[in-house]
Amino acid sequence: MTNPTHSVTLLTRAGCGLCAIALRQLRAICAEFGIEPGTVDVDEAAATDPGLRAEYGDRLPVVLLDGREHSYFDVDETRLRADLKR
Repeated sequence: MTNPTHSVTLLTRAGCGLCAIALRQLRAICAEFGIEPGTVDVDEAAATDPGLRAEYGDRLPVVLLDGREHSYFDVDETRLRADLKR
């Protein structure tokens, strides 16, 4: 395993089937790099950050790599692995 130098976050919402699949994929990929992916429920976060739901709420799940949008709807596994190696 490598030292985690990146952060991976999944933007999600309760009851989202695609989000559950994406989280399983992220956990498997991130484990290869010694990273635990975080999650943010955009509906819960809207209480303090309504812009998050406004920007991402209609295209979940969204993968953020180091705070920037990396992919949405599907986890781009090949690209994510390549970017995590950097």
